Amino acid sequence: MEDHDSIRARVRDLVARHDPTATAPREFLGHRFDAGLAWVHAPVGQGGLGAPRDLQAVVDDELAAAGVPRLNAARNPIGLGMGGPTVLAHGTDGQRARLLRPLWTGEEVWCQLFSEPGAGSDLAGLATRAVRDGDSWVVDGQKVWTSLAHHARWAMLLARTDPNVPKHQGMTYFVVDMHAPGVEVRPLRQATGQAEFNEVFLADVRIPDTMRLGDVGQGWTVATTTLMNERVAIGAAAAPREGGPLGDLMSLWRDRPDLRTPGLHHRLLRLWVRAEAARIGNERTRQATAAGKPGPEGSAAKLAYAAIAQDTARLHLELTGADALGYDDWTFRRSEMTGSGQVRCPGFHYLRTRANSIEGGTNEVLRGVIADRVLDLPREPRTDTRTPWKDIPR
Repeated sequence: MEDHDSIRARVRDLVARHDPTATAPREFLGHRFDAGLAWVHAPVGQGGLGAPRDLQAVVDDELAAAGVPRLNAARNPIGLGMGGPTVLAHGTDGQRARLLRPLWTGEEVWCQLFSEPGAGSDLAGLATRAVRDGDSWVVDGQKVWTSLAHHARWAMLLARTDPNVPKHQGMTYFVVDMHAPGVEVRPLRQATGQAEFNEVFLADVRIPDTMRLGDVGQGWTVATTTLMNERVAIGAAAAPREGGPLGDLMSLWRDRPDLRTPGLHHRLLRLWVRAEAARIGNERTRQATAAGKPGPEGSAAKLAYAAIAQDTARLHLELTGADALGYDDWTFRRSEMTGSGQVRCPGFHYLRTRANSIEGGTNEVLRGVIADRVLDLPREPRTDTRTPWKDIPR
């Protein structure tokens, strides 16, 4: 049974065998995976040691003490934040052996084929069809708002496999090869100038049944794992005090004495307190996730994150004035990104945060989750939860 001392010994042995200062980052990540130190709770040979989840913090602290940079989730955010946990929770041993190592190292980027033009907030209403054909499934449909689809090798796909049952019961979850024949990716340009997400068309795309996650018809259960982890990944990411855009705002405040009016000071102080309370609360959320129980607290974290990010961007824009709109390359280059995954430009940040209350579940949907699963309030009346999907008006 692994304990703190044995985990520390494993980390020190890893660092001794593969000097992180002389080893390429991706290669070092591969060695870390092989040593069972990627996610220690996973089975041996699949990036883990079958150890308690809370020992992951020991790995991270020991690596940091050795000078190894913290894991940069921005290199494969959907894979690390959602794909990995879903495969670990619902994948077969063969799927884990094939998918997890290149996901961890960043060799294979992941995306998420959930939302559709007619099924965004009501994800269970999706219409993309998967029809069984021997040992394969043939998929036809359209997905939209798919971040990183233009870079991705694999996608998490939720498709309808039985239209004759209520909508939550007739879906199945697949991992689809984005290089497969019939997959077409078209970029969507945003107000920021980015084209970070896309619409994806699927025409007679064949998926082997071996790439199905979970049982047929149990896609909603598997998708819930993905969505819970997504909200934690977006809203409860680890951040230092005054990290990210809030730190930029605080630096501006300290450098500009002319801005220190009582009204602005009050607004900034309230924003700082909200951000600090959310940061501390997120520590508890991450502990719940480390214990294998990502739940509705992730929805609360993501809801708070969206509001704080938007209010931070709005105040930064006000304090900066016309200079905030002065970034002249609206086509967006990855080289302009900081370690936090954002361009350090108030105008860009203001525009980008408009999406924070939509992506990963709209604010309205998340409030519904909190009302239902945290506050135990009565649910809104629904007329479509027992009706076969094919009979629901669209």
